[in-house]
Amino acid sequence: MKFSHPNVSEILSNPINLLAFGLGSGLSPVAPGTFGTLIAVPLYLVLASHSTWIYITITMVLLISGIWICGRSARNLGVHDHSGIVLDEIVGFLIAMALVPVRWYWLLLGFVLFRLFDIIKPWPIRLIDQRVSGGTGIMLDDVIAGLFALLVLQGCIWVSGS
Repeated sequence: MKFSHPNVSEILSNPINLLAFGLGSGLSPVAPGTFGTLIAVPLYLVLASHSTWIYITITMVLLISGIWICGRSARNLGVHDHSGIVLDEIVGFLIAMALVPVRWYWLLLGFVLFRLFDIIKPWPIRLIDQRVSGGTGIMLDDVIAGLFALLVLQGCIWVSGS
């Protein structure tokens, strides 16, 4: 069954859609991407308490599986990149926060930078968002937004000496 406006029970009862929708956070009627990114904050805090190797490994597993999950969910919904699919925001935020010290101000700056790059979509993010389809396209623009935010954050950390 194809649908573009899933209801809560349709998302929560399908494990693929549930994961793609960030355990339901993507069902927010306003700013689902921001709510999806908010779900990533506690995940970041848990992962940041482990080794860098574990952080990167789990982020990569989420990225690789997210390509399939988001692609499958988009096919289930009959929409290329449904706004409620937020697993890409979760992965993008984890990329943005890689190797960032756990301090409230870095967390806040990382959140704002990631959302800014994800919303504004500077080159080449917009180009990728428009030209790459499927699960890869859904994930890739957020991965690059996360990398942009990571670079800015690391520059800020380096300048501040933190």
